Amino acid sequence: MRYLALAALAAVLATAAHGQSASCRATAQDKKLAGAALSSFMKKCEADAKGACSLSASEKKLSGAAKSSFTAKCVKDKIGPVGGPDRPAKPQ
Repeated sequence: MRYLALAALAAVLATAAHGQSASCRATAQDKKLAGAALSSFMKKCEADAKGACSLSASEKKLSGAAKSSFTAKCVKDKIGPVGGPDRPAKPQ
């Protein structure tokens, strides 16, 4: 019984860790992209995020305003915060 609980906990932790990936902006900063390369990377990353978030919304059977809201927040989270260490995000 103890081993079963331990295995279940390990599976949950592994799944949670897999779901967390770096944002597009963080990845671009790590790769030190600038200019046209940055623009191209961000455009592709945003398109990929929109596709993944739309698929996730469909799997959750969302529609209408709920789907739009979920997708917008999901894409925003995947892209990352505006700015960087040298350019802080705008206050809300």
